Amino acid sequence: MLLIIGTIRLPAEKLALARPVMAEMLRASRAEAGCIDYSYAEDVLEPGLIHISELWRDQAALDRHFGSAHIAQWRAAWPALGIGERNLRVYEVGEARPV
Repeated sequence: MLLIIGTIRLPAEKLALARPVMAEMLRASRAEAGCIDYSYAEDVLEPGLIHISELWRDQAALDRHFGSAHIAQWRAAWPALGIGERNLRVYEVGEARPV
């Protein structure tokens, strides 16, 4: 499995504009074959900081995701939303266990 963790940042005043765009990205990504989890979360202390968490079955699923129409639309929306700073990392992970 592949775990993607990271953040994006946008101007806090653009959050209302960004929410429906992000919601569509979440819906479309979660519907993809091989997507186990896909989440965005606003930081409680830093307005405009969005935490991203994705879990994919394998590299093939992630590659299909990167080639999807909805990710192209999402990326095309970045300039209007003021998304500039991105800090994402992918990790290979094994089976999950309770903590």
